[in-house]
Amino acid sequence: MALDQQGKLDAVLYGEKRLGRLYAKGAMATVRREWRGVKDTAYDFYEWARMWGMLLMTFSKDLIPALNSALHYRWMISYFCCHGFMDKNIMGQRGRALRMSHLLIYDIFRYVAENLVLLSKADRKNGNSEELNKMLMTFDEMTMGQIMAGFPDLCGIPHQLLPVFLVSEIDQLTCVPYIDAVESFGLPSDTCPVPSSECGALVIDALPDMGCGFISSSMPCDGSTMASSYFARRFPNTPVFHLCFPVRYEDESVLQSAAEDIKACIKFIEDKTGAKWNWDAYFTAMKRFNKETSYELEKWEINKTKYPQLLGPCYELFRKWNYEMDGGIDPRVIKTCEKVSKLIREGYENRDEAWPGKMKYRAIVWSCPAHYYANFSNWAANCWGIDVLVEMESLNFTKPLETEDKEEALRDLARLYERMVMRRHTNGGYHNVVTELWRQCEAWDAKLILMYQNVACKNMATVQGLLDDQGRERGYDLIWIEHDLMDPRTVSRRTMRDKVNEFMRTVKNAEPIDPSLVEFEDEVCM
Repeated sequence: MALDQQGKLDAVLYGEKRLGRLYAKGAMATVRREWRGVKDTAYDFYEWARMWGMLLMTFSKDLIPALNSALHYRWMISYFCCHGFMDKNIMGQRGRALRMSHLLIYDIFRYVAENLVLLSKADRKNGNSEELNKMLMTFDEMTMGQIMAGFPDLCGIPHQLLPVFLVSEIDQLTCVPYIDAVESFGLPSDTCPVPSSECGALVIDALPDMGCGFISSSMPCDGSTMASSYFARRFPNTPVFHLCFPVRYEDESVLQSAAEDIKACIKFIEDKTGAKWNWDAYFTAMKRFNKETSYELEKWEINKTKYPQLLGPCYELFRKWNYEMDGGIDPRVIKTCEKVSKLIREGYENRDEAWPGKMKYRAIVWSCPAHYYANFSNWAANCWGIDVLVEMESLNFTKPLETEDKEEALRDLARLYERMVMRRHTNGGYHNVVTELWRQCEAWDAKLILMYQNVACKNMATVQGLLDDQGRERGYDLIWIEHDLMDPRTVSRRTMRDKVNEFMRTVKNAEPIDPSLVEFEDEVCM
């Protein structure tokens, strides 16, 4: 439908409203960037240029190893599309919400760029820097990075994070060759795509060979153990330390066992690198982490009000990255937290809408989201006015960590590691995922639940009936959205959207805010 004169003027000043027109059938990217109005488009372009400047400056420091990685690893090319990923995550945002999202995602990509350079230099198939490998410790992508804060002269890199985990959120097709490769060796196709992709990447030699040791963990489920065993078989010369924390983590009687595991891991790092644990460096970093946690709790308190301010995929991704990977180690991140805190308070005082004109339904995301649809909450807000206030993987350990008593500090670090992303809810008893959901719904005043159903996750499948029955009794609306985490061929993005479309039309009798987003094709779109 053509716009009248006033509609055209509004579009110029405040931005376009039919966002589905940015997609084209069969295209690997959107047809163009979103027009957000004069002021916000100018700011958006500034952040676009700032991101490019950071990437070019970072990679130019060690250009040859980075270029070699781009030629050797297919996943490296997907990072060239990070701007397109950013655009999809901030689609429809304006004003302070747009600025906060840009600040948060910039920190993530700075971390990615700097670690891609280190990875390229250290890889024995590429840069092969022995000096760097002597001070480099790798760890599983789901293993938290805070333990490296006690080794300020060393570098810790999540081994599969960049080649598998994070890139699968940028490019939905990245993990398909990995999954096919490991299944061709006989792995059942109903295995969780996370360990399947990690193992497949090892099978086709898509992971770098680097570091002087590898730290794995029990993580959320048994499938993760398979990935650790594959790593040991592919890189037999790399020593491995397994962090195996108690499953019943709320039982304080087992806490000392977890703390002893932390001590053993510290000794492992010391033995393999020659470095010594530095309590001053650790306490300094954890004080920063505690401050970052206090800023996170401030976001939660504001989002629990009638005027939530920080919503969308950029915030969701930042929370997981900051909690799991950064953990107070990078002093630059606290500055971003301070800027975002200032913007949140200003927005709350002015009663800003995080999604202008689209604040209709307060919602919570529960269970593990699909990697190949990282911007799903963005689509839900723009299309139906479903505003995701918080997601399950953000609701982790928030107790301030001990920064004076050394023994208690180790116990607190063990508590933190026991509650790593996903493990916090999928271990320790069903009440951590079922009862906890109702508690959070009440706290956030959310009646709508986007219930992700990873079709290959055995843990969450065991409580589906409980969630359905108890949700009905308590009067909550649950939208079950199937996905296959890293394999978009099983359940496509379009099929995921159809679940919400059908529920909103038939159960809620609602009309879409942006009809152009109800039906569009993005099966091959990154």
